[in-house]
Amino acid sequence: RAALDRATVLLSMTKGGKRIDNVWGSGGGQQTVKHLVKEIDMLLKEYLLSGDVLEAERCLQELEVPHFHHELVYEAVVMVLESTGEKTFKMILDLLKSLWRSSVITVDQMKRGYERVYREIPDINLDVPHSYSVLERFVEECFQAGMISKPLRDLCPSR
Repeated sequence: RAALDRATVLLSMTKGGKRIDNVWGSGGGQQTVKHLVKEIDMLLKEYLLSGDVLEAERCLQELEVPHFHHELVYEAVVMVLESTGEKTFKMILDLLKSLWRSSVITVDQMKRGYERVYREIPDINLDVPHSYSVLERFVEECFQAGMISKPLRDLCPSR
């Protein structure tokens, strides 16, 4: 039932065929993981410099790897954890909200990205001592914005 509801939403959206290509993945899969990770990292850094959400969305879609969007979620959250100011926190939150609202990042990809951060937070915390508290705050903001579910929020590890 959930799959049918999701398909109905996707088909009813403008550019429905393009949206379906985005969800099911057409093309882009020939690129190496290493290359894709590098592209996503550059995309995020460029976004943090420019603040252009639409350009970041366009660049992500041009990679044509919707099955790999969890990497953007993971890298974005890690950037928040490693940053020292509020600017990165707010900008990444805005980017993820926008990508979520436009269905560029799906429920599954959002969940996979967060679960990966949760698994790796003990290692991240070795380099960034305040990462647990920042993660808890960021996860709560994402939950309040409706981007992640209550069960996913509740899985967030705490110190």
